[in-house]
Amino acid sequence: MTDDLTPATGNGLAASDDGRRTFIKQASGLLGLALAPPLVGQAERLTAMAKKVEGVSEMRLKVNGALRTIKAEPRVSLLDALREHLDLTGSKKGCDHGQCGACTVLVDGRRVNSCLTLAVMAQGKEITTVEGLAKGEDLHPLQQAFLDHDGFQCGYCTPGQLMSGVACLKEGHAKTDGDVREWMSGNLCRCGAYPNIVAAIREVEKSGFKG
Repeated sequence: MTDDLTPATGNGLAASDDGRRTFIKQASGLLGLALAPPLVGQAERLTAMAKKVEGVSEMRLKVNGALRTIKAEPRVSLLDALREHLDLTGSKKGCDHGQCGACTVLVDGRRVNSCLTLAVMAQGKEITTVEGLAKGEDLHPLQQAFLDHDGFQCGYCTPGQLMSGVACLKEGHAKTDGDVREWMSGNLCRCGAYPNIVAAIREVEKSGFKG
């Protein structure tokens, strides 16, 4: 004798499993339909963006008084253009997020974090790197002051410190120790040579040299 509530399969558990499988399949199909359009659209956008940056562009950069031409992707940073394409490795890649100042260079006399600056945006401007400070065998006064006051230890941050210090002097922000500390706060020294760096910049400022 069979109960009216007994499934036609004769197995209530099996019927229940079949029902769950059917539900999961249907739900998965609906979920797939719901997600497919935005995912496909995003993939297409990413592909289009990739195509836009493919290939290289010719850029003309005036670095340390010399006009140089490079071929690089439009998205290349000024730091990578200097280091990888022009072999000017004085500017250092520290954090690559604009937080340590090791990559500082001057663009039209203003200090910038070259890791956050697109090379293409620096075309037609005067770019000065640490390699451009000395005049032949004659060191820049600030370079000499760094040597005299032991303004560096490992030396990794030194190029950025020098470039920022030169700008600090030109801007008139080196009249007191406090001024120097404030206006050089974007340049980090992991060795802790800050007192010596301040002393070097202040010595050059007291000499009357403005850069």
